[in-house]
Amino acid sequence: MPDAFACFLRNDGEVLLCRRGDDPETGDGPTAESAEWDVPRAPAGDDPEAVATALAERAAGDATLVRSGRAVDAGGESVRPFLFDCADRSVDSAALPGDPAETAWATPTELLRRDAGPGAWRAYEVVAPTVRSVAADDEHGSAYLSVRALEVLRDRAAVVADEGAADDAELRDLAARLRRARPSMAALHNRVNRAVAEADGTPAGVEASADGGIDRAIRADEGAASAAADRVRGEHALTLSRSGTVLAALREGPPAALFVAESRPGNEGVGVAETLADGTSVTLHTDAAAAHVLATADVDAVLVGADTVLPDGSVVNKTGTRAVALAAAREGVPLYAAAASDKVATDEEVPLESGDRAAVYDGDAPVDVRNPTFDVTPPDLVEAVVTERGALSPDDVADVAEELRELAERADE
Repeated sequence: MPDAFACFLRNDGEVLLCRRGDDPETGDGPTAESAEWDVPRAPAGDDPEAVATALAERAAGDATLVRSGRAVDAGGESVRPFLFDCADRSVDSAALPGDPAETAWATPTELLRRDAGPGAWRAYEVVAPTVRSVAADDEHGSAYLSVRALEVLRDRAAVVADEGAADDAELRDLAARLRRARPSMAALHNRVNRAVAEADGTPAGVEASADGGIDRAIRADEGAASAAADRVRGEHALTLSRSGTVLAALREGPPAALFVAESRPGNEGVGVAETLADGTSVTLHTDAAAAHVLATADVDAVLVGADTVLPDGSVVNKTGTRAVALAAAREGVPLYAAAASDKVATDEEVPLESGDRAAVYDGDAPVDVRNPTFDVTPPDLVEAVVTERGALSPDDVADVAEELRELAERADE
């Protein structure tokens, strides 16, 4: 049983750091020279995960557990780390242990440079994103995972710089492994490429470039969501699957009514319907009913996400998107794909990932099973790709693809 837990609260690539309050023996407050920066940590109790989760929810409100890790030695104390994603940066300092005198949101790599608490960086490394976690994540879209990939690159660059390495050769190899981890996600490729291409060839430069890339990626995704919100505000809309950009657009809109396909086999649409039900009139339906809903209900627009946009304007998204696009075209309902421009691919084709066979059929009959995760919707079925740059036509998409090809070439130099 660990002695304590460490609670990493993350928002937009940064974590909450705390600086202790008055010294209990002297009554002195912290000084810039003596005070330790740390993440919230407290005695673990009999159920460390429950205690850590309760703390995160009290302090940050909307906090979601991402992962926990094995306990690490922290100055003779056994500390188990937990990582939470926070919806925003509103924090109730009174709910944090140790009566901190100061709090700050900062990159986790600051734990390598500030006078951090014992074992703080080691604890972070246990729960930090990795190439493996990026590859294995089947719950989040490419916008989210591209930011996680940039965190992997930033964190390792900080360690390599701290070790005194003179060049970024190791980091270029890491960038290549990150791209291979999710071959169908153009945003991840383009954002990792930009971090490498715009750095100065040093580990410190890669760290700064990746960190800046996180902020740029988040702002681009927010811009695309705002542009998409204008297409559905006050309208009757239909969507499927789960896209962070689409979800943000539907929250910002919001539409007067929303139809949501359940999006089997993962049922991501169910979570979207539940999330939006408090603020919008939501109707959840089966995937097979999407064409019927478009034919019989008052639907003004279809809004979907995009894991990748091909150079010709085709949209790669969760399987079922093409069928909905065909039905929407039959009924004269425009379909918009919301995506940051970084989701434009540089290649004409991308590998399409497949899901678990057992998610479709786990019986004993000798049947073949196909469970494609993505399908491709041709550009003539897409009214516009809505990005932070505005609505892109197929010709506009081709121009963006050329820009990103040049970026990829610089990253490979």
